[in-house]
Amino acid sequence: MRAVDGISFSIEPGQTLGLVGESGSGKSTVAQALLRVLRPPAVITGGQVHFRDQDVLSMTQSELERFRWRDISMVFQSAMNALNPVMTIGEQIADVLRFHADMSNADALDRAAELLDIVNIERSRLKAYPHQLSGGMRQRAVIAIALALKPSLLILDEPTTALDVVVQGEILDQINDLKAKLQFSVLFITHDFSLLVQMADTIAVMYAGQIVEIAPSRQLFEKPLHPYTQGLISSFPSLDGPKQKLYGIPGSPPDMVKPPSGCRFHPRCAQFKPHHAEIMPELLDVEPGHGVACHLYTPEELEDAKLAGAQREP
Repeated sequence: MRAVDGISFSIEPGQTLGLVGESGSGKSTVAQALLRVLRPPAVITGGQVHFRDQDVLSMTQSELERFRWRDISMVFQSAMNALNPVMTIGEQIADVLRFHADMSNADALDRAAELLDIVNIERSRLKAYPHQLSGGMRQRAVIAIALALKPSLLILDEPTTALDVVVQGEILDQINDLKAKLQFSVLFITHDFSLLVQMADTIAVMYAGQIVEIAPSRQLFEKPLHPYTQGLISSFPSLDGPKQKLYGIPGSPPDMVKPPSGCRFHPRCAQFKPHHAEIMPELLDVEPGHGVACHLYTPEELEDAKLAGAQREP
């Protein structure tokens, strides 16, 4: 079974790439593969991960230990699960600094206090245990740990899951403020399309282990091309403007043990044609910077549509 199958993307310095899709599409697997923290029996069978002039997949274990958290760090899903329940917040931040930066305990605790300041948590909370913090504070504490060594790329895997809307907004605003202040790039993973419009410069849509569409965020939101992307957008209510009827995507994501042949979305696609089940579509640039993997946008289909349009003109 391949949880992620042949995807490719790049993140420029200071930019945010959003990765969106239903649960089980492979988003978290991508993030963990970038840091090589996939748990057995998961393995990386091929491909390349380039960070500046380094090949992450060829790094030794000692090289990985220097690379993780210093160059790329990650905020995992569910802050309560990411924090050790029997260690104080200060001890957990200091532990990262002692291991990766070879700091003394006193210096590490001083730096931990500075990090709490950065994420707007009172320094007195250094002595608090995770269960003594609210959900939003726990999430900010995890972000503080991820920023401890000033990484160039921060991976956020569903960073606002289980938080209420007000706290979610506060966390997102703080991430944007920190990004502008500390000048890091972001890989933002979520199933909530509406979050990415305000967070991401570019959005990549994943389905069944593949990227099916990628484009600048505003362009993708205003002109989605892939039927799956259109379905995702139409299933979320708008926060402003007139009320619109919501439409869900019929069916469920496929079993990745035996994914559908051809286009993996074809069993759920309202525009399905028989040949869509025979050939897997390639990710092609339909417009500058706007790629889509869909049989509706192959060169042949686009040419046929152009000819049909010309014939209808008076």
